[in-house]
Amino acid sequence: MHRFLLHNGALRENKEALLSPGQVGFLNGWGVFSTLRVSEGVLFAFDRHYARLRRDAALLHVPFTLSAAELEKSLLTLVDANHVADATLRVAIVRNKGGLFESPALTRDADLIAFTADLSAWGAGVNLSYVANGRFAASPFSGVKYTSWAENLTWYEQAHQNGFDEVILLNERGQVSECTSANIFAIKDGRVLTPPLASGCLPGVTRAILLEEIRLAGLAIFERELTPADLDESDQVFVTSTTRDLLPVFSVDRRPLRQDRQRLASLQRAFLDFRAAYTADRKVALTR
Repeated sequence: MHRFLLHNGALRENKEALLSPGQVGFLNGWGVFSTLRVSEGVLFAFDRHYARLRRDAALLHVPFTLSAAELEKSLLTLVDANHVADATLRVAIVRNKGGLFESPALTRDADLIAFTADLSAWGAGVNLSYVANGRFAASPFSGVKYTSWAENLTWYEQAHQNGFDEVILLNERGQVSECTSANIFAIKDGRVLTPPLASGCLPGVTRAILLEEIRLAGLAIFERELTPADLDESDQVFVTSTTRDLLPVFSVDRRPLRQDRQRLASLQRAFLDFRAAYTADRKVALTR
Protein backbone atom coordinates (compact mmCIF):
# COMPACT_ATOMS: atom_id res chain seq x y z
CA MET A 1 0.00 0.00 0.00
CA HIS A 2 1.27 3.48 -0.84
CA ARG A 3 1.71 6.30 1.66
CA PHE A 4 -1.67 8.05 1.38
CA LEU A 5 -5.17 6.64 1.50
CA LEU A 6 -8.52 8.30 0.99
CA HIS A 7 -10.94 8.36 3.91
CA ASN A 8 -14.29 10.06 3.27
CA GLY A 9 -12.75 12.45 0.78
CA ALA A 10 -9.71 13.37 2.89
CA LEU A 11 -6.15 12.23 2.27
CA ARG A 12 -4.71 10.48 5.31
CA GLU A 13 -1.48 8.67 6.13
CA ASN A 14 -1.88 4.91 5.87
CA LYS A 15 -0.52 4.54 9.43
CA GLU A 16 -3.38 6.51 10.99
CA ALA A 17 -6.05 4.74 13.07
CA LEU A 18 -9.34 5.73 11.45
CA LEU A 19 -11.83 2.99 12.34
CA SER A 20 -14.16 2.39 15.28
CA PRO A 21 -15.30 -1.01 16.64
CA GLY A 22 -18.87 0.27 16.37
CA GLN A 23 -18.75 0.49 12.58
CA VAL A 24 -20.86 -2.54 11.81
CA GLY A 25 -19.72 -2.84 8.21
CA PHE A 26 -16.14 -3.48 9.22
CA LEU A 27 -17.14 -6.13 11.74
CA ASN A 28 -19.59 -7.89 9.43
CA GLY A 29 -18.28 -7.34 5.91
CA TRP A 30 -21.28 -5.11 5.10
CA GLY A 31 -19.90 -3.12 2.23
CA VAL A 32 -19.00 -3.21 -1.46
CA PHE A 33 -15.73 -2.63 -3.26
CA SER A 34 -14.01 -2.56 -6.59
CA THR A 35 -10.41 -2.83 -7.77
CA LEU A 36 -9.37 -0.50 -10.57
CA ARG A 37 -6.32 -0.29 -12.81
CA VAL A 38 -4.57 3.09 -12.87
CA SER A 39 -3.20 3.45 -16.41
CA GLU A 40 -1.00 6.49 -17.10
CA GLY A 41 -2.82 8.35 -14.35
CA VAL A 42 -6.26 7.40 -15.69
CA LEU A 43 -8.81 5.19 -13.90
CA PHE A 44 -9.30 2.57 -16.60
CA ALA A 45 -12.93 1.62 -17.30
CA PHE A 46 -14.03 3.79 -14.37
CA ASP A 47 -17.58 4.06 -15.69
CA ARG A 48 -18.00 0.29 -15.55
CA HIS A 49 -16.58 0.04 -12.04
CA TYR A 50 -18.81 2.87 -10.84
CA ALA A 51 -21.95 1.28 -12.32
CA ARG A 52 -21.17 -2.02 -10.60
CA LEU A 53 -20.51 -0.30 -7.27
CA ARG A 54 -23.87 1.49 -7.47
CA ARG A 55 -25.70 -1.73 -8.37
CA ASP A 56 -24.06 -3.76 -5.60
CA ALA A 57 -24.54 -1.01 -3.01
CA ALA A 58 -28.27 -0.87 -3.79
CA LEU A 59 -28.60 -4.66 -3.47
CA LEU A 60 -26.85 -4.69 -0.07
CA HIS A 61 -28.48 -1.48 1.24
CA VAL A 62 -25.11 0.27 1.52
CA PRO A 63 -25.56 4.06 1.39
CA PHE A 64 -23.75 5.43 -1.65
CA THR A 65 -24.57 8.97 -2.76
CA LEU A 66 -21.50 10.14 -4.68
CA SER A 67 -21.94 10.84 -8.37
CA ALA A 68 -19.55 9.30 -10.87
CA ALA A 69 -17.83 12.65 -11.41
CA GLU A 70 -17.42 13.22 -7.66
CA LEU A 71 -15.95 9.79 -7.02
CA GLU A 72 -13.59 9.92 -10.00
CA LYS A 73 -12.28 13.34 -8.95
CA SER A 74 -11.73 12.15 -5.39
CA LEU A 75 -9.91 8.99 -6.47
CA LEU A 76 -7.68 10.93 -8.87
CA THR A 77 -6.68 13.14 -5.94
CA LEU A 78 -5.39 9.98 -4.24
CA VAL A 79 -3.54 8.89 -7.40
CA ASP A 80 -1.86 12.30 -7.63
CA ALA A 81 -0.93 12.34 -3.94
CA ASN A 82 0.79 8.96 -4.23
CA HIS A 83 2.50 9.93 -7.53
CA VAL A 84 1.49 6.69 -9.24
CA ALA A 85 0.89 6.63 -12.98
CA ASP A 86 0.39 2.87 -13.16
CA ALA A 87 -0.96 1.04 -10.13
CA THR A 88 -3.82 -0.85 -8.55
CA LEU A 89 -6.53 1.12 -6.74
CA ARG A 90 -9.00 -0.41 -4.29
CA VAL A 91 -12.12 1.55 -3.30
CA ALA A 92 -14.68 0.37 -0.74
CA ILE A 93 -17.93 1.79 0.61
CA VAL A 94 -18.65 0.31 4.03
CA ARG A 95 -21.91 0.69 5.94
CA ASN A 96 -21.60 2.10 9.47
CA LYS A 97 -25.07 1.69 10.96
CA GLY A 98 -27.49 -1.21 11.39
CA GLY A 99 -28.00 -4.29 13.50
CA LEU A 100 -27.60 -4.56 17.26
CA PHE A 101 -24.04 -3.39 17.83
CA GLU A 102 -23.61 -0.06 16.07
CA SER A 103 -21.88 2.73 17.92
CA PRO A 104 -24.16 5.59 19.03
CA ALA A 105 -21.39 8.07 18.24
CA LEU A 106 -21.33 7.45 14.49
CA THR A 107 -22.39 10.37 12.34
CA ARG A 108 -21.84 8.89 8.86
CA ASP A 109 -24.08 6.25 7.35
CA ALA A 110 -21.11 4.83 5.44
CA ASP A 111 -17.36 5.30 5.04
CA LEU A 112 -15.52 5.48 1.75
CA ILE A 113 -11.95 4.18 1.85
CA ALA A 114 -9.53 3.93 -1.06
CA PHE A 115 -5.85 3.16 -1.41
CA THR A 116 -3.33 2.41 -4.14
CA ALA A 117 -0.66 -0.28 -4.39
CA ASP A 118 1.97 -1.42 -6.85
CA LEU A 119 0.93 -3.69 -9.71
CA SER A 120 1.39 -7.37 -8.91
CA ALA A 121 3.70 -9.64 -10.88
CA TRP A 122 1.46 -12.61 -11.66
CA GLY A 123 3.96 -14.58 -13.71
CA ALA A 124 3.48 -16.22 -17.09
CA GLY A 125 0.36 -18.20 -16.16
CA VAL A 126 -1.48 -20.06 -13.41
CA ASN A 127 -2.05 -23.59 -12.16
CA LEU A 128 -5.52 -24.13 -10.73
CA SER A 129 -7.56 -26.67 -8.78
CA TYR A 130 -11.31 -27.16 -8.33
CA VAL A 131 -13.48 -26.33 -5.31
CA ALA A 132 -16.89 -27.99 -5.32
CA ASN A 133 -19.93 -25.90 -4.29
CA GLY A 134 -17.79 -22.77 -4.11
CA ARG A 135 -20.55 -20.61 -5.56
CA PHE A 136 -24.31 -20.71 -4.93
CA ALA A 137 -25.67 -19.47 -8.24
CA ALA A 138 -29.28 -19.33 -7.00
CA SER A 139 -28.49 -16.75 -4.32
CA PRO A 140 -29.94 -13.28 -4.96
CA PHE A 141 -26.52 -11.93 -3.96
CA SER A 142 -24.47 -14.07 -6.34
CA GLY A 143 -22.20 -11.88 -8.41
CA VAL A 144 -22.13 -9.10 -5.81
CA LYS A 145 -18.65 -7.83 -4.96
CA TYR A 146 -19.05 -7.36 -1.22
CA THR A 147 -16.36 -6.90 1.40
CA SER A 148 -17.05 -10.15 3.26
CA TRP A 149 -14.20 -11.92 1.47
CA ALA A 150 -13.16 -14.54 4.05
CA GLU A 151 -14.23 -17.57 1.98
CA ASN A 152 -12.30 -16.38 -1.07
CA LEU A 153 -9.21 -15.57 0.97
CA THR A 154 -9.32 -18.98 2.67
CA TRP A 155 -9.65 -20.84 -0.64
CA TYR A 156 -6.86 -18.74 -2.12
CA GLU A 157 -4.60 -19.45 0.86
CA GLN A 158 -5.37 -23.17 0.72
CA ALA A 159 -4.57 -23.18 -2.99
CA HIS A 160 -1.09 -21.85 -2.28
CA GLN A 161 -0.61 -24.29 0.58
CA ASN A 162 -1.43 -27.11 -1.84
CA GLY A 163 0.92 -25.89 -4.55
CA PHE A 164 -1.63 -24.12 -6.78
CA ASP A 165 -1.97 -20.46 -7.74
CA GLU A 166 -5.78 -20.17 -7.58
CA VAL A 167 -8.96 -22.25 -7.58
CA ILE A 168 -11.90 -22.69 -9.92
CA LEU A 169 -15.14 -22.44 -7.97
CA LEU A 170 -17.91 -24.76 -9.13
CA ASN A 171 -21.52 -23.92 -8.40
CA GLU A 172 -24.20 -26.16 -6.89
CA ARG A 173 -24.86 -27.69 -10.33
CA GLY A 174 -21.20 -28.68 -10.78
CA GLN A 175 -20.69 -26.01 -13.44
CA VAL A 176 -17.67 -23.74 -13.71
CA SER A 177 -18.40 -20.33 -12.16
CA GLU A 178 -15.19 -18.32 -11.58
CA CYS A 179 -11.99 -18.13 -9.54
CA THR A 180 -11.80 -16.37 -6.17
CA SER A 181 -10.81 -13.09 -7.84
CA ALA A 182 -10.92 -13.73 -11.59
CA ASN A 183 -13.28 -14.78 -14.33
CA ILE A 184 -12.47 -17.74 -16.53
CA PHE A 185 -12.61 -18.27 -20.31
CA ALA A 186 -12.06 -21.24 -22.62
CA ILE A 187 -11.14 -21.16 -26.33
CA LYS A 188 -12.41 -24.01 -28.50
CA ASP A 189 -12.66 -24.15 -32.31
CA GLY A 190 -12.70 -20.38 -32.78
CA ARG A 191 -15.14 -19.75 -29.93
CA VAL A 192 -14.16 -17.91 -26.75
CA LEU A 193 -16.54 -19.01 -24.00
CA THR A 194 -17.13 -17.76 -20.46
CA PRO A 195 -19.75 -18.83 -17.90
CA PRO A 196 -22.93 -16.69 -17.85
CA LEU A 197 -23.77 -14.59 -14.81
CA ALA A 198 -26.38 -17.23 -13.95
CA SER A 199 -23.45 -19.49 -13.00
CA GLY A 200 -22.92 -17.29 -9.92
CA CYS A 201 -19.84 -15.52 -11.23
CA LEU A 202 -18.96 -11.88 -10.69
CA PRO A 203 -19.65 -9.53 -13.61
CA GLY A 204 -15.98 -8.66 -13.96
CA VAL A 205 -15.01 -5.51 -15.83
CA THR A 206 -12.33 -7.22 -17.96
CA ARG A 207 -14.84 -9.99 -18.72
CA ALA A 208 -17.41 -7.42 -19.86
CA ILE A 209 -14.92 -5.62 -22.08
CA LEU A 210 -14.03 -8.87 -23.85
CA LEU A 211 -17.70 -9.69 -24.37
CA GLU A 212 -18.84 -6.22 -25.42
CA GLU A 213 -15.88 -4.41 -26.96
CA ILE A 214 -13.38 -6.86 -28.47
CA ARG A 215 -14.00 -8.02 -32.03
CA LEU A 216 -11.48 -10.27 -33.79
CA ALA A 217 -11.74 -12.08 -37.10
CA GLY A 218 -12.09 -15.80 -36.59
CA LEU A 219 -13.03 -15.56 -32.91
CA ALA A 220 -16.54 -15.32 -31.46
CA ILE A 221 -16.71 -14.32 -27.79
CA PHE A 222 -19.87 -15.18 -25.88
CA GLU A 223 -21.35 -16.70 -22.71
CA ARG A 224 -22.03 -20.40 -22.34
CA GLU A 225 -22.35 -22.82 -19.46
CA LEU A 226 -19.06 -24.66 -18.92
CA THR A 227 -18.17 -27.86 -17.11
CA PRO A 228 -14.78 -29.19 -16.01
CA ALA A 229 -14.90 -31.49 -19.05
CA ASP A 230 -15.25 -28.44 -21.30
CA LEU A 231 -12.07 -26.97 -19.84
CA ASP A 232 -10.22 -30.26 -20.33
CA GLU A 233 -11.22 -30.33 -24.00
CA SER A 234 -10.45 -26.67 -24.73
CA ASP A 235 -7.61 -25.40 -26.88
CA GLN A 236 -6.79 -22.72 -24.28
CA VAL A 237 -8.12 -21.72 -20.86
CA PHE A 238 -7.35 -18.30 -19.40
CA VAL A 239 -8.42 -16.11 -16.49
CA THR A 240 -9.20 -12.41 -16.50
CA SER A 241 -9.25 -9.67 -13.89
CA THR A 242 -8.40 -6.00 -13.49
CA THR A 243 -5.00 -6.84 -12.04
CA ARG A 244 -4.19 -9.89 -14.20
CA ASP A 245 -5.52 -8.76 -17.60
CA LEU A 246 -5.59 -12.10 -19.54
CA LEU A 247 -3.48 -14.88 -18.06
CA PRO A 248 -3.18 -18.45 -19.41
CA VAL A 249 -4.05 -21.49 -17.30
CA PHE A 250 -1.33 -24.14 -17.50
CA SER A 251 -3.07 -26.92 -15.61
CA VAL A 252 -6.06 -27.86 -13.45
CA ASP A 253 -5.55 -30.29 -10.59
CA ARG A 254 -2.08 -30.95 -12.04
CA ARG A 255 -3.49 -32.05 -15.41
CA PRO A 256 -1.80 -30.02 -18.18
CA LEU A 257 -4.12 -28.15 -20.54
CA ARG A 258 -3.60 -27.44 -24.22
CA GLN A 259 -2.01 -24.08 -24.97
CA ASP A 260 -3.17 -22.16 -28.06
CA ARG A 261 -0.94 -19.18 -27.36
CA GLN A 262 -1.43 -17.59 -30.78
CA ARG A 263 -5.15 -17.03 -30.27
CA LEU A 264 -4.66 -15.95 -26.68
CA ALA A 265 -1.96 -13.49 -27.77
CA SER A 266 -4.37 -11.92 -30.26
CA LEU A 267 -6.93 -11.43 -27.49
CA GLN A 268 -4.29 -9.99 -25.17
CA ARG A 269 -3.16 -7.50 -27.82
CA ALA A 270 -6.73 -6.46 -28.57
CA PHE A 271 -7.44 -5.88 -24.90
CA LEU A 272 -4.25 -3.86 -24.37
CA ASP A 273 -5.06 -1.79 -27.47
CA PHE A 274 -8.52 -1.09 -26.04
CA ARG A 275 -7.02 0.04 -22.73
CA ALA A 276 -4.49 2.25 -24.48
CA ALA A 277 -7.23 3.91 -26.55
CA TYR A 278 -9.45 4.39 -23.50
CA THR A 279 -6.55 5.88 -21.55
CA ALA A 280 -5.63 8.29 -24.34
CA ASP A 281 -9.21 9.47 -24.76
CA ARG A 282 -9.73 9.91 -21.02
CA LYS A 283 -6.49 11.88 -20.62
CA VAL A 284 -7.74 14.32 -23.25
CA ALA A 285 -11.14 14.59 -21.55
CA LEU A 286 -9.58 15.26 -18.13
CA THR A 287 -7.50 18.17 -19.45
CA ARG A 288 -10.51 20.03 -20.84
